[in-house]
Amino acid sequence: MSPARRLNILVSNDDGIDAPGIAALVKELHRIGRVTVVAPHQQQSAVGHAITMNYPLRVREYRKNGRFFGYAVEGTPADCVKLAVRALLKKKPDIVVSGVNHGSNTAISVLYSGTVSAATEGTIFGIPSIAVSLTTYAQADFSVAAAFARKLVQQIARHGLPKGTLLNVNIPPLTKRRLKGVMVTRMGRAVWNDTFDARRDPANKEYYWLKGGLQRVDVGIEFDEAAVRAGYISVTPIQYDLTNYSMMETMQTWGIEGLHRDKK
Repeated sequence: MSPARRLNILVSNDDGIDAPGIAALVKELHRIGRVTVVAPHQQQSAVGHAITMNYPLRVREYRKNGRFFGYAVEGTPADCVKLAVRALLKKKPDIVVSGVNHGSNTAISVLYSGTVSAATEGTIFGIPSIAVSLTTYAQADFSVAAAFARKLVQQIARHGLPKGTLLNVNIPPLTKRRLKGVMVTRMGRAVWNDTFDARRDPANKEYYWLKGGLQRVDVGIEFDEAAVRAGYISVTPIQYDLTNYSMMETMQTWGIEGLHRDKK
């Protein structure tokens, strides 16, 4: 990508096309490029990298304040990016930006995140992609996160990203003055301490409601969750290749290749 020309930017999210985070992001990105929004028509948080099969994907134009804003898709974040690249856009975008998500996507949450999955889908298509999250569920100002996303997009336009790699960005809900800085971090090892609350509906039928919180196991600031808690913007390069290469080498010592001939 050449930073001198205006970029073709595809924007998606998992909070839905009417979310305030995507509005703030689009406003900032319009300063540096031509923005196309293709996003879920409603909330799609924690759907992971699900895609829609055996059901129609319906698309409609979405207007905000009487003006065309983008395309609302009755599908998942990954659906949105896949549909945009393969059907809706005349040419492949220069970059995919997913967000700004309302809530954290650090540590194990990366695996569940629709926000990260939209960016991952862009990466699968060979498009430089980033996921951006504001780490609060309270009412929030998304302008600082959106402005940082714009600056990061400009950096990617200059430097590019390696094949198969995307950037997962988590930004504390702080003013620009209170932010301590930016850190390149590792994906944390914190996990969700899941519990289920058994309840009864009005017909007295039992159902379960997922509860729990993130159980921190990382103390080093080099991890995404710890960096955010310390007041830093966390930028984590991640990849969708899940292969454990060191385990491949270990398994060579097992003699596993001959198991199909084992008569026992």
